[in-house]
Amino acid sequence: MNTNTRLYGLRGAVCAENSAASITDAVCTMCSGLFTLNAVSPADIVSIQFTITPDLTALNPAAALRRGKCSIDVSRCALFCSQEPVADHMLPATIRVLVTAYMREDAEPRHVYMRGAEKLRPDFAGEK
Repeated sequence: MNTNTRLYGLRGAVCAENSAASITDAVCTMCSGLFTLNAVSPADIVSIQFTITPDLTALNPAAALRRGKCSIDVSRCALFCSQEPVADHMLPATIRVLVTAYMREDAEPRHVYMRGAEKLRPDFAGEK
């Protein structure tokens, strides 16, 4: 990192079907979008944290990201996943991500909400 960087949180969410293929495709598409939109490289990433709703049981999103095809090599990135807290009226079949990464100090982070998850943050849904 150079001295003109700071730490940012990049957020995203995507809906998927409860199958390994659907979860892998959704996670890799969402993360590739985040990485591309924000010009993030593996060396910039501090960690990638996922939450997943309890109805998605076919595959852990961290494992999906490692196994799938992504726009960058995440094999050395710290990944973590936990279950989304259950709440009334929660959006089902949803995977959320928080990517903590260094970016230019003057960067404007862009977030990715897609495949039905746009309703969580309509203000970010058109950022692609």
